[in-house]
Amino acid sequence: MSDDDHHFESSADAGASKTYPQQAGTIRKNGHIVIKTRPCKVVEVSTSKTGKHGHAKCHFVAIDIFTAKKLEDIVPSSHNCDVPHVNRVDYQLLDITEDGFVSNLLAPGHCFNDIVEAIVYHPVSLLTDSGDTKDDLKLPTDDALAKQMKEGFEAGKDLILSVMCAMGEEQICAVKEVVGGAK
Repeated sequence: MSDDDHHFESSADAGASKTYPQQAGTIRKNGHIVIKTRPCKVVEVSTSKTGKHGHAKCHFVAIDIFTAKKLEDIVPSSHNCDVPHVNRVDYQLLDITEDGFVSNLLAPGHCFNDIVEAIVYHPVSLLTDSGDTKDDLKLPTDDALAKQMKEGFEAGKDLILSVMCAMGEEQICAVKEVVGGAK
């Protein structure tokens, strides 16, 4: 058999899963769960007793972490549920473009003067820890958060933005002012 007889599809994914299994009975309030393929934060859990038809059941009420929509699911407590890997990364805000995109976020510990050549101006640009740029975030859909970002930026404040990442999605979820930052 020659090499031409065997063709394997390759992908850039290193095999890392976006979720991990966890027994439904061990998931608690303020934990995370996947409901209808959406990453959610659990706001309420109730467990029924074992009945004549078998397993005790867990009733989950959760909020989608990106859209804030309420979702519900009922799962036997002994069965596994998917739980998303949720990460939060902080970046320093450098610019907001006129079209409403966040532009040029700088990872903590990097000096703007040291990396000015590495920044490519796109509607949204983040500098990762490896020095690469990340160009795919908009202003948050939460009007109060977007307003806080715009007003702080226009006032010349140093702002740190927290970006939440789960299941291949990312969104700016919090803004903090750097107090006593060097200018």
